[in-house]
Amino acid sequence: MNRRDCRQVSAGGVAMGGGAPVSIQSMLNTPAHDIEGSVAQAKRLQAAGCEILRAAIPDRESVALIPALKEAVEIPIVADIHFDYRLALESVAAGVDKIRINPGNIGGEDRVRAVAAACRSHGVPIRIGVNSGSLEPEILAQYGRPTAEALRDSALYHASLLEKCDFTDIVLSMKSSDVPTMVRAYELTASCCAYPLHLGVTEAGSERMGALKSAAGIGALLLQGIGDTIRVSLTAAPEKEVETARDLLSVLGLRSGGPRLISCPTCGRTGIDLIGIAAEVEQRLRTVEKPITVAVMGCVVNGPGEAREADVGLAGGKGKAAIFRRGQVVRTVKEECAVEELMKEIDAW
Repeated sequence: MNRRDCRQVSAGGVAMGGGAPVSIQSMLNTPAHDIEGSVAQAKRLQAAGCEILRAAIPDRESVALIPALKEAVEIPIVADIHFDYRLALESVAAGVDKIRINPGNIGGEDRVRAVAAACRSHGVPIRIGVNSGSLEPEILAQYGRPTAEALRDSALYHASLLEKCDFTDIVLSMKSSDVPTMVRAYELTASCCAYPLHLGVTEAGSERMGALKSAAGIGALLLQGIGDTIRVSLTAAPEKEVETARDLLSVLGLRSGGPRLISCPTCGRTGIDLIGIAAEVEQRLRTVEKPITVAVMGCVVNGPGEAREADVGLAGGKGKAAIFRRGQVVRTVKEECAVEELMKEIDAW
């Protein structure tokens, strides 16, 4: 897959753009003043595979969260800041790795210049994050509603404020809860600037619908080579965001090294509880790190033959399952033993 050519920006030890792997982000949802709870969640997110972690910094007291997180986890920390430029300055001084702020919302040019200078001296990039609810009145008036063009213009306007301060360590995001609008906004912006892009569908919804909307929007862009870091926004535990993002990058071929599961949709020939077996295998594969393709098939028609490219797999019969390797059956087992026998083959591969 050809990736969009853009400049590279680094937050801590994680590079974005310039050919770097697409990184996975999430955000703490614990109260900003709950340092103990936030640290515990940050550790869980790092263990789940989060590579860049954002935290809301709504006031001066919450700046104390930054050094606590930096001490607890190894992944870069992003301070999410709105309106108050002083919080950006204090966050940089506290050791944050990246700032999320819109320069046009923090006051006059002197404040923008102060934030740019602080970030430059500490090697801290800035993500400009615009969405349908943050558009400037004049841009909204021009287009009449939050169109893709309006989102692009807003992002480029905010970037221009930093460019006037000779600051270009910028990442852009143009999020919308409407998937076609979101996709078009990123396409437009990608064609007219060289900044790395942070992809996401904002306010995507519940775990199920949010995952679907994110897969459609983020996936459509990544398949075009557009996008350098992603956040799957879900009304769910942040760990679910990371899990979904990892799965999305895997199915797009942008992550390798872990297992890949293929399974058939079942039909009237199915003689075992394939849905239950597939769900159990999928869950158990989350602790497997080897690059192996595993097939869970409902019958011999779709079994070793159609799934012959799988490294290992099982094909159901009437209360039984055939365990196979690269299309060759190695043994037949009872249905209740199928998952354990398949896992033995995976362990031995």
